[in-house]
Amino acid sequence: MFTGKCLCGDVTFEYDGPMGPVALCHCSQCRRAHGSAFSASAPVQKIRFRVVSGEERITEFESRPGKYRAFCNRCGSQLYSRVDAIPGIIRLRVGVINEPLGKSAAQHVFVGSKSDWFEITDDLPQFEKTERTNDPH
Repeated sequence: MFTGKCLCGDVTFEYDGPMGPVALCHCSQCRRAHGSAFSASAPVQKIRFRVVSGEERITEFESRPGKYRAFCNRCGSQLYSRVDAIPGIIRLRVGVINEPLGKSAAQHVFVGSKSDWFEITDDLPQFEKTERTNDPH
């Protein structure tokens, strides 16, 4: 069981299920949404994700047709993203999880559009786009 919350604590959630590989996304939308060099997220099963409190605080922004980014409308914390094409999966922002994940990042994605001020110095696989490995395991 994983629990998590936004920065202000109004939104809390639980996730009781397997977590897919953690991806570090360097696309321009993730950089803008997070104000950082990349976002860190993992695919999880939507049916096993439950908002415990603050559901009314969650706002979804359609960042491109069929893709939605969810955040707390009070503090701005990014919570997850989802796409219409994969309705059973959400990409949970792992920075809002309270517990240790018990896993490391698996890959860098969208490195072709990464910022010029950040250098990737680890040995993780790098992809120009994202792999469609949306199955949590």
